[in-house]
Amino acid sequence: MSTKHEQILRYIESLAVGEKISVRQVAKALEVSDGTAYRAIKEAENQKLVNTIERVGTIRIEKKKKENIERLTFAEVINIVDGVVLGGRDGLHKTLTKFVVGAMQLEDMIRYIDAGSLLIVGNRLKAHEIAIKAGAAVLVTGGFDATDEVKQLADEMNLPVISTSYDTFTVATMLNRAIYDQLIEKEILLVEDILTTVARTVTLSPEDSVDQFFEVNHQTSHSAYPVVESNGKLVGIITSRDVVSKPDVEIIGKVMTPDPITVNGKMSVASAGHSMIWEGIDLMPVVNDAGILEGIISRQDVLKALQMTQRQPQQGETIDDIVKNQMKAIANAPGKIEFAVVPQMTNQFGSLSYGAMLTILTEAGSRAIKIQKRGESVPENITIYFIKQVQLGASVTVEPKIIHLSRRFIKLEFELLSNDGIVAKAMGTFQLFEK
Repeated sequence: MSTKHEQILRYIESLAVGEKISVRQVAKALEVSDGTAYRAIKEAENQKLVNTIERVGTIRIEKKKKENIERLTFAEVINIVDGVVLGGRDGLHKTLTKFVVGAMQLEDMIRYIDAGSLLIVGNRLKAHEIAIKAGAAVLVTGGFDATDEVKQLADEMNLPVISTSYDTFTVATMLNRAIYDQLIEKEILLVEDILTTVARTVTLSPEDSVDQFFEVNHQTSHSAYPVVESNGKLVGIITSRDVVSKPDVEIIGKVMTPDPITVNGKMSVASAGHSMIWEGIDLMPVVNDAGILEGIISRQDVLKALQMTQRQPQQGETIDDIVKNQMKAIANAPGKIEFAVVPQMTNQFGSLSYGAMLTILTEAGSRAIKIQKRGESVPENITIYFIKQVQLGASVTVEPKIIHLSRRFIKLEFELLSNDGIVAKAMGTFQLFEK
């Protein structure tokens, strides 16, 4: 049996894109309390199934695929620019393909406006009309209004006309930043991107016997299997260690490991990998918020995904990317790197920030470990025990030294030098991510 929460989410997914919903409507349709409906709608918003706009309401929107994540819906545009809908409210669920700044003559503007685009313009009333007739939405900047004729046309064509108090430059910058942030989000590999789905996952029931474990083990050669009830809820995990010396007739429910460590599909692969290393496990069940099994990930899946991600070109730069791009290996000095302190790496005093320094130490440690052919690693702890201010424009050399090696851990010592003087010293422990 599915929970009321899941039933509401399925109901919301079944609604037509563009339909407006409310807590009261959902509660009445499914005979649940307002509180239950409210929590489910909030979860639907987190899953990008709906979008809530102040003074407008909650609208069912099309869930964007990852490859199209750089596109925004007009509903999202309203939230970004704190806008007000003047007309075309029924088209807020639509996705814009591009935005055009109307800073040109009308006859030239027409060449750039096409269906699905968004014209960003001030109180140029004729431009509003031309854009709507061409199938484009309009974002009026400076807090100006549109004519009643344009509003009526927008309603007829389901194309939003939005007004915002921000100026054109600010609005274009805000939308550009929103698209840029989504590009970065697109590049973050999530567990749901690499999991083996439940349809392809071999599972066992708590009522199955140990001899059935050996039967599926012989067929698949896997050493661990999720244990699920008839409703799909995960209740445990059974491994080859659990069944050693156990009678063939013993039921799985008595020998399994109950309440296993799990991950959610929205968790990043890097976080899941860190948990697998920390707990020393090779297989992790993936469950939803209700505890229903959605699939599994293995240590090998995570390792391949991390290696693949490192080879992908970056489309959006994070702070870590900016810092790492400044780092260069020193010729004939394996493990040593150098970098220049650029403005993005400084704090309010114009010195190298602690956050940037931690990124540098983490990256330098990972590179030194790879040189030793020890594969992927994640930092467990890094302690900076001596630090001086490093000014903007300074050139810094980082020298990591491996001081202890074990099967699962590597300890390193770091020395940072600038102008032939030591500016920082640190120690760190990295966990090895072996196959």
